[in-house]
Amino acid sequence: MSTRADQAIAALRKGHDDLSALVAGLTPEQLTGPSAADEWDVSQVVSHLGSGAEINLEAVQASLEGRPAPEFEFNKGVWARWDGMTPQERQAEFPVANQRLVEAYEALTPEQRESHKIDVGWMPEPVDVATSALLRLTEYGYHDWDVRAALDPSAALAPEAAALISDRVEGLFGWIAKPANLDGRTADLLVQLTDTGETLTLHLTDPVTLGAAPAGPLDGTLSLTLEEWLRLAAGRLKPAYTSSSVSITGPISLDDLRAVFPGY
Repeated sequence: MSTRADQAIAALRKGHDDLSALVAGLTPEQLTGPSAADEWDVSQVVSHLGSGAEINLEAVQASLEGRPAPEFEFNKGVWARWDGMTPQERQAEFPVANQRLVEAYEALTPEQRESHKIDVGWMPEPVDVATSALLRLTEYGYHDWDVRAALDPSAALAPEAAALISDRVEGLFGWIAKPANLDGRTADLLVQLTDTGETLTLHLTDPVTLGAAPAGPLDGTLSLTLEEWLRLAAGRLKPAYTSSSVSITGPISLDDLRAVFPGY
């Protein structure tokens, strides 16, 4: 029976294989062209994923060897090295670094996947393997899209990643959502996920929260697919990447929601 950890690790493998193949074929012009992540070119997104792979791998290895999680100085050194690479070096080094991380997750035994704890360094306490892999998958899935959307504005989040990220999206609100950008306005929106049939309630208050759909009427309705909802919550539903099927009613506009969820 497939566990949550198994699913996340399998999604990381699929994402690695697909993005590595794409990155390998990028031209110098594509590497230095703008990505869908604000202020980063494509090679900088690749650099971020490569450095993140090294930092995550160190945390996994430290947990297996009984060592403390890597300290911030370790992270700074990794970031500086990747920042100093040329776009072509990032293109070559990213698949190698990310392969090592994916292989480390894949090497975990069923028992470890069930009970092992990993100190990721910034959470209050060590987390289980499923959570560790899902944290990486969330970062990886969105930045994978940042690269793909630079080449194709109609690109979507990888479905195997989106299915798992959906359980974590509210956890992003605490450090991504900016309700102050509504200038004191509040609203409760019914979120209709048109492809899954699921309905949620988005409470645009401080803090922003997500809940089950109530029986009574709300202030408005937002209709979009699960994939589009996940991108909106991470600041990746800008006009250039929004399909005509996305609709919203009520006092809150789509631009208002983009201001609440400016991304990272």
